[in-house]
Amino acid sequence: MRPVLAAACPKPFVGLAQRIMTIRPIIRYPDPRLALSAQPVTVFDGALRELAQDLLETMHAAPGIGITAPHIGISLRVVVLDLDPVDSARTYVNPEIAWASPDLIRHQEGSVSMPGVNDDIQRHARVRISYRDIGGNLRTEESEGLRAVCHQHEIDQLNGLFWIQRLSRLKRERLIKRYEKLSRS
Repeated sequence: MRPVLAAACPKPFVGLAQRIMTIRPIIRYPDPRLALSAQPVTVFDGALRELAQDLLETMHAAPGIGITAPHIGISLRVVVLDLDPVDSARTYVNPEIAWASPDLIRHQEGSVSMPGVNDDIQRHARVRISYRDIGGNLRTEESEGLRAVCHQHEIDQLNGLFWIQRLSRLKRERLIKRYEKLSRS
């Protein structure tokens, strides 16, 4: 972990509390931990809030628009998405897809664990998820378009299904070769 000062305070305000950002190392494909199903969160406390904040800061540093605790090697069902500058980042704890529309869309996807490569994946155009918020309250959310794609992508990751597994074998092999070439350079 690499602590970074979130903001430099002017000299007169040195006594004010300062938040230390923690940007966690992201595990890289083909790390076998990415293929494991994450464990449900059972305790909603300060450590969970801190994990969610670290995930957000790590995702922004990557950069990315979505991240899960397994991406940083923690086997917990926690997702952070930040898709819209107007709408703040959201944390989803123990998310599950409750309903998916029959209509499908294709969207380009990638991963913070496999930077530099992406491909089109077919997903449900709309989904309804159930999840807990950071305080442990049960919630539901319906989404479409990019948010629906991200919900499905990150829930797949929580279930140990890395996004490239949704590609044909030929496309997957080509993408892995491209990623390996990028990783060497």
